[in-house]
Amino acid sequence: MAGSGAVWQGAAAAAMVVAAAPYSGWLSAAAERAAAAAAQAQAVVGAFEAARAAVVHPVAVAANRDVFVQLVMSNVFGQNAPAIAAAEGVYEQMWAADVAAMVGYHGGVSAAAGQLASWAGSLAGLPGLSGLIGGATQAGAAAASAVPAPLQGINFGFGNIGSLNLGSGNVGDTNIGSGNIGSTNLGSGNIGSGNLGSGNQGGINLGSGNVGNINVGSGNFGSQNLGSGNIGSTNLGGGNIGNTNVGSGNIGDTNFGNGNGGNFNFGSGNSGSNNVGFGNTGNGNFGFGNTGNNNIGFGLTGDGKFGFGGFNSGSNNIGLFNSGSGNVGFFNSGTNNVGFGNSGIGNTGFGNAGNVNTGFWNGGSTNTGALSAGAGNFGFFDSGNFNAGGFNAGNSNTSFGNSGDLNTGFLNAGNINSGFGNAGDVNTGFANAGNTNTGGFNGGVLNTGFFSATTHPGPNSGFFNVGIGNSGFGQNDPNGSGNSGFQNSGFGNSGYVNTSTTSTFGGNSGALDTGYGNAGFYNAAVQNAGIFIAGVTTSGILNSGTGSSGLLVFGNGLSGFFKNVL
Repeated sequence: MAGSGAVWQGAAAAAMVVAAAPYSGWLSAAAERAAAAAAQAQAVVGAFEAARAAVVHPVAVAANRDVFVQLVMSNVFGQNAPAIAAAEGVYEQMWAADVAAMVGYHGGVSAAAGQLASWAGSLAGLPGLSGLIGGATQAGAAAASAVPAPLQGINFGFGNIGSLNLGSGNVGDTNIGSGNIGSTNLGSGNIGSGNLGSGNQGGINLGSGNVGNINVGSGNFGSQNLGSGNIGSTNLGGGNIGNTNVGSGNIGDTNFGNGNGGNFNFGSGNSGSNNVGFGNTGNGNFGFGNTGNNNIGFGLTGDGKFGFGGFNSGSNNIGLFNSGSGNVGFFNSGTNNVGFGNSGIGNTGFGNAGNVNTGFWNGGSTNTGALSAGAGNFGFFDSGNFNAGGFNAGNSNTSFGNSGDLNTGFLNAGNINSGFGNAGDVNTGFANAGNTNTGGFNGGVLNTGFFSATTHPGPNSGFFNVGIGNSGFGQNDPNGSGNSGFQNSGFGNSGYVNTSTTSTFGGNSGALDTGYGNAGFYNAAVQNAGIFIAGVTTSGILNSGTGSSGLLVFGNGLSGFFKNVL
């Protein structure tokens, strides 16, 4: 180019235009599908709001039943027969109105679901995207054939292994970003091709930290999700474990609502399948707070019943329309929950189908936060396990958007990295596609510095390290290996001053952790996520014990705040 105002011309410019064409096509398709899905989600919301407005208020139903009981009890000589008939007639009208409302809700969400189109079908005809879904090696090979021979080896950056990359440290072709293993990515630290985002393992994701293909969102472990933190595929929402759910925090398939444990439920907080309503335990119920199967009504216990059985079914519940046991709140079908719409056990919050969560819409267990389908997370939208952060599809990460494991940092698709945007493993730095580098933008292996595509001999990279396969500074265990960061001891740690106590399981991520599988800060023992945790598989802040979540929880299997605090 002659100057800053000159036009970029020639074969390289034409090749970059060709490379950018898939991005334009994918963005257009993604925008159309997202708009259609948003419209159907709005239709579901509209159906729910219409049903809620049409349903007779529970207080009115309770008042009618109270009047009915009083009339029956005082009907010694039959003088109240007309009034009793009138009260029962009003109740039947209420029931008819509620049935009509729920039928309308069922029809509305069914129609909305029927309008959702497959993402894969919309992508079949897009130019430049065929063959990009899948592993990085296959995708890279498919994309390499599109680079004309005279342009191969030309990059607009440093440390690249490939062609026509606009960035540094890539292994692949036509990437706009750094540290990618794959081709045609717009972002950094991806393993795969055609991603618009960072830290993905897979292809054609619009978002970050996904393990899978064609996701619009972040932190998903699966494919074709529109949302975040899902384990499964084709979900519209977050924190689901299963497939084709419209809603959040569900465990199962094809649920329309939140916090359901089962399949084909229309509503929220149901434990079972084929329920229409809220807080039911069983199958095929139509209404609220029923325990049993094929009931139509409210608070019924048994099978095939019709009517009003009370404000709660189950036992030892405090609130309205709970069908489980020991619940405090509304529409809970699980056990010992505090909140509303929970179908799990021991949750504090709402819409949780998992167990011992503190927060909302968690499909997993022992999470402190929201919309996580994984277990033992401290944060939100995590489909992995034992993460301290958000949008992680990997495990035991400290920060955001990691699809790999044991990273301290964000947007890493590799493992045991201290930094961000790394697609390789055991790097201390950023945007490395190679392994065991200390620095940034390296496509090679065992580099100490920046912008290198070379693979060097030697056991470590960085400074003052002992052991084998370490990167960073001051890794001080002669028998240690696979550490990244600063002054870690043991095996497989990332971050700062961590000590792992096993050589057979991955270490810790974060700072000043002792044990293994911990993420966060100042944690001790096994697979904890958070801050100042002493225990096993616990998440939150200042907790001790086993399998707990929340804040200042001392004990086992507890959720919430200030539990067993003396």
